Formats: sequence, C-alpha cells, structure tokens
Amino acid sequence: MARKVSIILVGAGGYGNIYLGEMLKKIGDERFSIAGIVDPAPQGCRYLAELKELGVPFFSTIEEFYAENTADLAVISSPIHFHQYHSCYAMTRGSNVLCEKPVSATVQEALIMADARDKTGKFLAVGYQWSFNDAILGLKRDIIAGRFGKPLRLKTIVLWPRDARYFSRKWAAKIKDEHGNWVLDSIAANATAHYLHNMFFVMGEKEDESIYPKEVMAELYRANNIENFDTAAARIITENGTEMMFYASHAVNESIGPVLYYEFEKGMVSLTHGMDNNSLVARFNDGTIVNYGNPFDKEMEKLWVCIDAAAGLDASIPSSVESAISHVVCVNGMQESVPGIAGFPESLIRKDADRQVTWVEGLKEVMLECYEDWILPSEKEIPWAKAGEKINLIGYRHFGGCFGKI
Repeated sequence: MARKVSIILVGAGGYGNIYLGEMLKKIGDERFSIAGIVDPAPQGCRYLAELKELGVPFFSTIEEFYAENTADLAVISSPIHFHQYHSCYAMTRGSNVLCEKPVSATVQEALIMADARDKTGKFLAVGYQWSFNDAILGLKRDIIAGRFGKPLRLKTIVLWPRDARYFSRKWAAKIKDEHGNWVLDSIAANATAHYLHNMFFVMGEKEDESIYPKEVMAELYRANNIENFDTAAARIITENGTEMMFYASHAVNESIGPVLYYEFEKGMVSLTHGMDNNSLVARFNDGTIVNYGNPFDKEMEKLWVCIDAAAGLDASIPSSVESAISHVVCVNGMQESVPGIAGFPESLIRKDADRQVTWVEGLKEVMLECYEDWILPSEKEIPWAKAGEKINLIGYRHFGGCFGKI
C-alpha cells in the first residue's frame, strides 16, 4: 500500500482555494493529509473556518513551517514572483513540488528552479492542468506518432473581460513588486497562460517536453489603469519553423474562447469553448474525425498525479519545468518586443459601471478578424495598432526588461 502523503499549501487565497476545495472534498482519503498552510494573510481563504476546525496549522512564512515540520509535497500557489523562492526552498527542505503556472516570472528563475530540482532529486511539476488532461495527451501522442504529419501553423484566441476587482489585487498586472523583483503579471503570463502554453506543449517531441520558440513579435496594449498589458497579439515562430498566432484581451465586453485551430499536413484540430461539449476534435484530410474529449475535464488531476508520484507510485508527470519554460521564454520575449505598453485611444475606451469592466469599442471585432486572417492588428492597418520588434529567442536565458509606460 502506498504511504500517506503530507501536503503543505503555500498560498491559500486565489487559486489556492481551488486546491483546498479539492482536498477538502476528499479529506478522509488515505492518500494524503494537510500538514499545514502558509499564508501571511489567510483571510483570503474561503475555507479558513473549516481548516481550523480540522486542526490544520497555519504559518505566516514558509520558513516558519519548515523550522519544525516536513512535507512530502509542497503545492505552491503563491503570487508569481514568489514561485522560484518558495519552490526552491521547499525542495531543499525535502519536499516534492507542484508549482502553479506560470512556473516563474522570468526564464532565469525557471533555470534556477530546474537546477534546484536536479540537485535535490525531488520532482518539480508545473500546474498546467491541460497538460495532465487525457484529451490533450491523446492528441499529443498522435502528433508525436506522426498521425498528423508536419505541423503547419497554430492559432489561439481568448477574450475574457475582467473587472476592477480583478485588477485591484496587490500584484495584478504589475511589472515589478515594491522590492524591484520581476512580477510580469499579464493576460499572457497568467489568465490565458494555459492556452498559449498548450501550443508549445502539443508540439513537444516527448510527453514531458514542449517545442521551443525561435522568435516572437508582439503587440501589447492596455485599457485598464495598470502597469502591464491587458491585451496582446503575437506571432511566434518555433524552432522547427512552425508559425503560432496568439490573441488575448481582458478589455472586451463579451467573453469568447478559448478558441483554437491547429493546422497540420494531414489534418486540423479545433476547439471552441461552449460548443460541441467543449470537445477537442481532429478532422483529417481523408475524412476521418477523431473526438479526443474535453480538455476542461478533471482540472485537478494535476494534484492527484503529484500525490501519487510523491507516494512513490508509478505516476507520469507530463508538466515539467522543461515543458513550461517555452511559455516563460515566449512571454519574456513578448515583453521585450514592446519597449512601452501602448494605451488605447481614450475615445474608444468604455466603462461598464454595473460590471465594473473597462472595454474598448471595436476591439473584439478587430481581434476576431485578425485571428481569422492570421495577422496582427498593425498588419491590418488599425489606426491605434503599433508593431513590436522581432525578438530572437535562440539561446534566450535572461530577461532584461527595460521598458516602461507610454
């Protein structure tokens, strides 16, 4: 029988609530126990009273927990700029780690995390739930096996309104924190990270690898009163020459997507959220149709896979640092592509007082048209659009920043 896995959760608010909700549903499960919660402001935890009733101890810092305790698995759900420190600290204290996405703010931090993993011999998983999903993994295996032939081009669009409360979080859409540490929170790094990352992931040569970006050219904009961008469009070229197009915005008044379309030599793959039971469907040139299933199913499979792996069971972890780093490199490159985040024209910015949403007149239509045509807004000659620089990502190992507001 596998041993019971002790878990420490670092960050009980935000997405940490999702982890806690899953664990508390199965609190009697003999596979795990909650050894402690680390959070300097636990009032953001929706399950505070229940956890205290269960006798789960709370700690203000990760150092305080490990001073007198151990854990088999550390789940890191703290803000992005703490991922590297918390993950490395946990591994050096004997814990395996499941770190929420993105793995880190910068590529150099991700490399430090990989080095700590190698030195400690612990595993370091990254919480991209699509990478643990049967539909995505089934598609990836068929791509690796050559069923689709050569990849030609891939595209994804996600338009999700976000209200003022979303941007009011202390680190939301920040470039740096008050101590000068990179945060780089954005729609591409955080809210829609799964869907940008997935294009790299399904193209990886092995189950736990992603293809690497060779170059990126981005356009970054903002409508909300924030430091970083709430709208992005990018053209990415991978190391094998495949084109990827990515479109995302929080500055819209209607939720659309994720919508994806992956084009290959022998067929195509598509998904439109809210249609066809959210199924990921392949249509081959010979008329064959394959329904891989719903990639939104079993969102917390990542937790149970990591629990089994920490227990010593034969559990494969497909979402590694190696598979996650392509996304970080791409987002770092997008930031470097645009030396200053452009604001939308004031004449186009609208405020929905009831929903507390800031949106841009006509932006939804522009993004959808660009997605349809595989182009960037500047290539459509939109008056407010500004093309970014083309950034070479070959051998990219350090994000330097050097940008500010426009």
